[in-house]
Amino acid sequence: MPLIAWIVIFCLVGGVLSVMAAALFLVLREPLRDRLLPHLVSFATGALLGAALLGLLPHALNSPAITDLHVIPMAVLLGLLGFFLMEKLVLWRHCHVDHCEVHAPEDNGRKRSTGTLILIGDGLHNFLDGILIAGAFLTDIHLGVVTSLAVAAHEIPQEVGDFAVLLHSGFRRGRAFLYNILSSLTTVIGGLLAYFALQDMEAILPYVLAVAASSFIYIAVADLIPTLHERVDARAALQQMVLIVAGVMVIYFTHATLH
Repeated sequence: MPLIAWIVIFCLVGGVLSVMAAALFLVLREPLRDRLLPHLVSFATGALLGAALLGLLPHALNSPAITDLHVIPMAVLLGLLGFFLMEKLVLWRHCHVDHCEVHAPEDNGRKRSTGTLILIGDGLHNFLDGILIAGAFLTDIHLGVVTSLAVAAHEIPQEVGDFAVLLHSGFRRGRAFLYNILSSLTTVIGGLLAYFALQDMEAILPYVLAVAASSFIYIAVADLIPTLHERVDARAALQQMVLIVAGVMVIYFTHATLH
């Protein structure tokens, strides 16, 4: 199968299918959703950290284009700082149920603008995800599959949160679903753009992988883990650790099996 087909298919897995999974998740009764979502977030945390530290960074460091190993950790550090600044400027917006920063007043116009901001931020996020998925596939097909799985793992709880914000902002369920699907298609756009722009630029692929790793680490540490700390009882901590390890192991064994 052509490489571009792999990229398009797995961009759809990381984008559109995660929206559809989130939409199915919303069909469940609210008490059941509230119980399941923290477990999903724990699993996504492990999957993101596993993909970053066990998949992306080793490939970036082993690239023949890299002669000084210090440049990759520096790229990761700059990536982390960049994502922090983007989130500060509200250009990057992550929202997970129980941790949505929605401070809009009850005015309908302001609430609608909050929903629009979520869609813009999510579109940018998905576009960058597509670039990262394509960069991983251009390095190694197996790495591309693992990266796509990690993207999908964190996209599902994020999309559930996006649905919650859109509904809170006054969007009807059908319209919220349609807009989220359209927003998710930017993953494919980012993947195609990266395929044509990066395939003849092998020297920068290790840096793309390093930025991808920093993105996954930032999402896990800055967005997901703080929500896990909201539950402090011993039972919750044990469940979280088990699911985080499960997320890491799924990425590890997927990577090992594909190789």
